[in-house]
Amino acid sequence: MMTNYSALIDMHTHTDNSFDGNHSPVYMCDAACNKGLRAIAFTDHCEVDAYYRDNGERNVRQAFFEISKARSAFMGKILVLNGIELGQPAYDIATAEKIIASQKFDVIIGSVHNLRNKQDFYYIEDFSKIDTESAMKEYFDEILTMLQWGNFDILAHLTYPFRYMFAKNNITEDINKYKSQVDEILKLAAEKDIALEINTAGLRQPINRLSPEKETVMRFKELGGKLISVGSDAHYAQHIAVGIKDAVKTAAEAGFGAVTLFQKRSPIEIPIV
Repeated sequence: MMTNYSALIDMHTHTDNSFDGNHSPVYMCDAACNKGLRAIAFTDHCEVDAYYRDNGERNVRQAFFEISKARSAFMGKILVLNGIELGQPAYDIATAEKIIASQKFDVIIGSVHNLRNKQDFYYIEDFSKIDTESAMKEYFDEILTMLQWGNFDILAHLTYPFRYMFAKNNITEDINKYKSQVDEILKLAAEKDIALEINTAGLRQPINRLSPEKETVMRFKELGGKLISVGSDAHYAQHIAVGIKDAVKTAAEAGFGAVTLFQKRSPIEIPIV
Protein backbone atom coordinates (compact mmCIF):
# COMPACT_ATOMS: atom_id res chain seq x y z
CA MET A 1 0.00 0.00 0.00
CA MET A 2 1.25 3.47 -0.88
CA THR A 3 0.92 6.00 1.91
CA ASN A 4 -0.30 9.51 1.24
CA TYR A 5 1.86 12.09 2.99
CA SER A 6 0.22 15.08 1.30
CA ALA A 7 -2.27 15.44 4.16
CA LEU A 8 -0.08 15.20 7.25
CA ILE A 9 -1.61 15.92 10.65
CA ASP A 10 -0.14 16.10 14.15
CA MET A 11 -2.64 15.63 16.97
CA HIS A 12 -0.31 15.92 19.99
CA THR A 13 1.90 18.99 20.47
CA HIS A 14 2.81 21.33 23.33
CA THR A 15 3.29 25.10 23.30
CA ASP A 16 4.96 27.29 25.91
CA ASN A 17 1.69 27.12 27.81
CA SER A 18 2.87 23.69 28.97
CA PHE A 19 5.31 23.73 31.88
CA ASP A 20 7.83 21.95 29.65
CA GLY A 21 6.91 23.64 26.36
CA ASN A 22 9.16 26.12 24.58
CA HIS A 23 7.45 27.96 21.71
CA SER A 24 4.30 30.00 21.21
CA PRO A 25 1.30 28.67 19.26
CA VAL A 26 1.92 31.23 16.49
CA TYR A 27 5.57 30.22 16.13
CA MET A 28 4.59 26.54 16.07
CA CYS A 29 1.88 27.15 13.48
CA ASP A 30 4.46 28.80 11.22
CA ALA A 31 6.72 25.75 11.59
CA ALA A 32 3.79 23.42 10.92
CA CYS A 33 2.90 25.27 7.73
CA ASN A 34 6.51 25.09 6.55
CA LYS A 35 6.37 21.32 7.06
CA GLY A 36 3.22 21.01 4.97
CA LEU A 37 0.82 19.97 7.72
CA ARG A 38 -2.88 20.02 7.02
CA ALA A 39 -3.83 20.19 10.70
CA ILE A 40 -2.19 20.57 14.09
CA ALA A 41 -3.67 20.12 17.55
CA PHE A 42 -2.18 22.00 20.49
CA THR A 43 -2.72 19.82 23.54
CA ASP A 44 -0.98 21.53 26.43
CA HIS A 45 -0.47 19.66 29.67
CA CYS A 46 -3.02 19.74 32.46
CA GLU A 47 -2.06 17.34 35.24
CA VAL A 48 -5.39 16.81 36.99
CA ASP A 49 -3.86 15.61 40.25
CA ALA A 50 -1.84 18.86 40.44
CA TYR A 51 -4.51 21.19 39.02
CA TYR A 52 -5.07 23.30 42.12
CA ARG A 53 -1.46 23.25 43.25
CA ASP A 54 -0.19 24.45 39.87
CA ASN A 55 -2.79 27.16 39.17
CA GLY A 56 -4.36 24.99 36.52
CA GLU A 57 -7.45 27.11 35.88
CA ARG A 58 -5.37 30.11 34.81
CA ASN A 59 -3.06 27.95 32.69
CA VAL A 60 -5.92 26.25 30.83
CA ARG A 61 -7.61 29.59 30.16
CA GLN A 62 -4.39 31.18 28.91
CA ALA A 63 -3.57 28.25 26.62
CA PHE A 64 -7.06 28.25 25.10
CA PHE A 65 -6.90 32.01 24.48
CA GLU A 66 -3.48 31.92 22.81
CA ILE A 67 -4.33 28.90 20.65
CA SER A 68 -7.55 30.62 19.56
CA LYS A 69 -5.52 33.64 18.45
CA ALA A 70 -3.21 31.40 16.43
CA ARG A 71 -6.22 29.70 14.85
CA SER A 72 -7.49 33.08 13.63
CA ALA A 73 -4.08 34.16 12.39
CA PHE A 74 -3.56 30.99 10.34
CA MET A 75 -7.11 30.49 9.07
CA GLY A 76 -7.00 29.18 5.51
CA LYS A 77 -3.39 28.02 5.89
CA ILE A 78 -3.69 25.21 8.42
CA LEU A 79 -6.45 23.79 10.60
CA VAL A 80 -5.55 24.67 14.19
CA LEU A 81 -7.27 22.51 16.79
CA ASN A 82 -7.65 23.61 20.39
CA GLY A 83 -6.99 20.65 22.66
CA ILE A 84 -5.70 19.60 26.04
CA GLU A 85 -3.75 16.67 27.45
CA LEU A 86 -5.38 15.62 30.69
CA GLY A 87 -2.87 13.76 32.82
CA GLN A 88 -4.28 11.36 35.42
CA PRO A 89 -7.95 12.42 35.01
CA ALA A 90 -9.23 9.37 36.88
CA TYR A 91 -7.37 10.46 40.01
CA ASP A 92 -9.89 13.30 40.41
CA ILE A 93 -12.83 12.82 38.07
CA ALA A 94 -14.82 15.79 39.39
CA THR A 95 -11.93 18.14 38.60
CA ALA A 96 -11.38 16.50 35.21
CA GLU A 97 -15.02 17.06 34.28
CA LYS A 98 -14.77 20.68 35.46
CA ILE A 99 -11.75 21.25 33.21
CA ILE A 100 -13.47 19.69 30.21
CA ALA A 101 -16.54 21.89 30.71
CA SER A 102 -14.46 25.06 31.09
CA GLN A 103 -13.66 25.48 27.37
CA LYS A 104 -14.92 24.26 24.00
CA PHE A 105 -12.11 21.86 23.19
CA ASP A 106 -11.69 20.17 19.82
CA VAL A 107 -9.81 17.23 21.28
CA ILE A 108 -9.02 15.80 24.69
CA ILE A 109 -6.06 13.48 25.17
CA GLY A 110 -6.07 11.12 28.13
CA SER A 111 -2.75 10.05 29.62
CA VAL A 112 -1.06 8.70 32.72
CA HIS A 113 2.36 10.13 33.57
CA ASN A 114 2.65 9.04 37.19
CA LEU A 115 1.21 6.54 39.63
CA ARG A 116 -0.92 7.85 42.49
CA ASN A 117 1.06 10.02 44.88
CA LYS A 118 4.23 9.26 42.94
CA GLN A 119 6.42 11.38 40.69
CA ASP A 120 6.21 11.40 36.90
CA PHE A 121 8.15 8.51 35.36
CA TYR A 122 10.18 11.23 33.60
CA TYR A 123 11.71 12.29 36.92
CA ILE A 124 12.69 8.84 38.18
CA GLU A 125 16.48 8.71 38.01
CA ASP A 126 17.13 5.07 38.92
CA PHE A 127 14.59 2.45 37.87
CA SER A 128 16.83 -0.29 39.24
CA LYS A 129 15.66 0.76 42.71
CA ILE A 130 11.99 0.02 41.99
CA ASP A 131 10.05 -3.07 40.98
CA THR A 132 9.44 -2.08 37.37
CA GLU A 133 7.11 -5.00 36.65
CA SER A 134 4.84 -4.05 39.57
CA ALA A 135 4.99 -0.41 38.49
CA MET A 136 3.96 -1.30 34.94
CA LYS A 137 1.07 -3.45 36.16
CA GLU A 138 -0.15 -0.55 38.29
CA TYR A 139 0.33 1.82 35.36
CA PHE A 140 -1.78 -0.31 33.02
CA ASP A 141 -4.44 -0.66 35.73
CA GLU A 142 -4.60 3.14 35.95
CA ILE A 143 -5.00 3.42 32.18
CA LEU A 144 -7.86 0.93 32.35
CA THR A 145 -9.50 2.96 35.13
CA MET A 146 -9.14 6.09 32.99
CA LEU A 147 -10.79 4.29 30.07
CA GLN A 148 -13.66 3.13 32.27
CA TRP A 149 -14.35 6.83 32.91
CA GLY A 150 -13.76 7.48 29.24
CA ASN A 151 -14.52 11.18 28.69
CA PHE A 152 -11.62 11.76 26.31
CA ASP A 153 -10.87 11.22 22.63
CA ILE A 154 -7.30 9.91 22.30
CA LEU A 155 -5.39 7.43 24.46
CA ALA A 156 -1.83 8.76 24.52
CA HIS A 157 1.57 7.02 24.47
CA LEU A 158 0.51 3.63 25.85
CA THR A 159 4.10 2.63 26.69
CA TYR A 160 5.13 6.00 28.18
CA PRO A 161 7.26 4.59 31.07
CA PHE A 162 9.31 2.46 28.66
CA ARG A 163 10.98 5.64 27.34
CA TYR A 164 12.54 6.51 30.65
CA MET A 165 13.34 3.00 31.84
CA PHE A 166 15.51 2.64 28.75
CA ALA A 167 16.97 6.16 28.82
CA LYS A 168 17.89 6.13 32.52
CA ASN A 169 18.90 2.49 33.11
CA ASN A 170 18.96 0.77 29.72
CA ILE A 171 15.97 -1.37 30.79
CA THR A 172 14.13 -2.79 27.77
CA GLU A 173 10.57 -3.68 28.69
CA ASP A 174 8.38 -6.09 26.71
CA ILE A 175 4.72 -5.17 26.39
CA ASN A 176 3.88 -8.85 25.90
CA LYS A 177 4.57 -9.41 29.61
CA TYR A 178 1.37 -7.46 30.26
CA LYS A 179 -0.72 -8.94 27.47
CA SER A 180 -3.91 -9.58 29.46
CA GLN A 181 -3.97 -6.02 30.82
CA VAL A 182 -3.10 -4.48 27.47
CA ASP A 183 -5.81 -6.50 25.74
CA GLU A 184 -8.36 -5.19 28.26
CA ILE A 185 -7.20 -1.65 27.53
CA LEU A 186 -7.38 -2.10 23.76
CA LYS A 187 -10.81 -3.77 23.91
CA LEU A 188 -12.28 -1.00 26.04
CA ALA A 189 -10.78 1.75 23.87
CA ALA A 190 -12.29 0.00 20.83
CA GLU A 191 -15.69 -0.33 22.49
CA LYS A 192 -15.74 3.36 23.42
CA ASP A 193 -14.44 4.55 20.03
CA ILE A 194 -11.43 6.16 21.67
CA ALA A 195 -8.53 6.60 19.26
CA LEU A 196 -5.28 4.82 19.98
CA GLU A 197 -2.38 7.21 19.51
CA ILE A 198 0.80 6.24 17.72
CA ASN A 199 3.17 8.60 19.50
CA THR A 200 6.46 9.33 17.74
CA ALA A 201 8.42 11.00 20.58
CA GLY A 202 10.39 7.81 21.22
CA LEU A 203 11.96 8.10 17.77
CA ARG A 204 13.71 11.25 19.03
CA GLN A 205 14.81 9.57 22.25
CA PRO A 206 17.29 6.79 23.10
CA ILE A 207 14.61 4.08 22.97
CA ASN A 208 14.02 4.80 19.25
CA ARG A 209 10.53 3.24 19.20
CA LEU A 210 7.00 4.28 18.44
CA SER A 211 4.56 4.15 21.35
CA PRO A 212 3.01 1.70 20.94
CA GLU A 213 4.76 -0.33 18.26
CA LYS A 214 3.12 -2.01 15.26
CA GLU A 215 2.34 -5.30 17.02
CA THR A 216 0.09 -3.49 19.52
CA VAL A 217 -1.54 -1.38 16.81
CA MET A 218 -2.33 -4.59 14.93
CA ARG A 219 -3.79 -6.11 18.10
CA PHE A 220 -6.00 -3.03 18.55
CA LYS A 221 -7.32 -3.60 15.02
CA GLU A 222 -7.97 -7.31 15.79
CA LEU A 223 -9.92 -6.35 18.92
CA GLY A 224 -12.23 -4.00 17.03
CA GLY A 225 -10.32 -0.72 17.14
CA LYS A 226 -11.46 1.75 14.50
CA LEU A 227 -9.67 5.03 15.21
CA ILE A 228 -5.94 5.75 15.07
CA SER A 229 -4.34 9.06 15.97
CA VAL A 230 -0.79 10.17 15.18
CA GLY A 231 1.14 12.65 17.30
CA SER A 232 4.70 13.86 17.65
CA ASP A 233 4.38 14.99 21.28
CA ALA A 234 6.53 17.93 20.17
CA HIS A 235 7.65 20.39 22.84
CA TYR A 236 9.74 22.37 20.34
CA ALA A 237 8.68 23.74 16.96
CA GLN A 238 11.41 21.77 15.19
CA HIS A 239 9.93 18.50 16.45
CA ILE A 240 6.47 19.06 14.97
CA ALA A 241 5.56 16.16 12.63
CA VAL A 242 8.88 14.35 13.24
CA GLY A 243 8.18 10.65 12.81
CA ILE A 244 4.59 11.17 11.66
CA LYS A 245 5.28 9.47 8.33
CA ASP A 246 6.53 6.42 10.26
CA ALA A 247 3.36 6.48 12.37
CA VAL A 248 1.10 6.69 9.31
CA LYS A 249 2.99 3.85 7.66
CA THR A 250 2.60 1.75 10.81
CA ALA A 251 -1.14 2.44 10.89
CA ALA A 252 -1.43 1.36 7.25
CA GLU A 253 0.59 -1.82 7.81
CA ALA A 254 -1.62 -2.65 10.80
CA GLY A 255 -4.68 -2.54 8.57
CA PHE A 256 -6.04 0.96 9.18
CA GLY A 257 -7.25 2.90 6.17
CA ALA A 258 -7.22 6.32 7.83
CA VAL A 259 -5.80 8.40 10.64
CA THR A 260 -8.13 10.52 12.74
CA LEU A 261 -8.33 14.14 13.74
CA PHE A 262 -10.93 15.53 16.12
CA GLN A 263 -12.85 18.76 15.64
CA LYS A 264 -15.38 19.83 18.26
CA ARG A 265 -14.68 16.39 19.75
CA SER A 266 -16.01 14.60 16.67
CA PRO A 267 -13.71 12.24 14.75
CA ILE A 268 -12.81 13.04 11.15
CA GLU A 269 -10.89 10.36 9.29
CA ILE A 270 -8.11 11.31 6.88
CA PRO A 271 -7.68 8.43 4.40
CA ILE A 272 -4.34 6.71 3.94
CA VAL A 273 -4.04 6.01 0.22
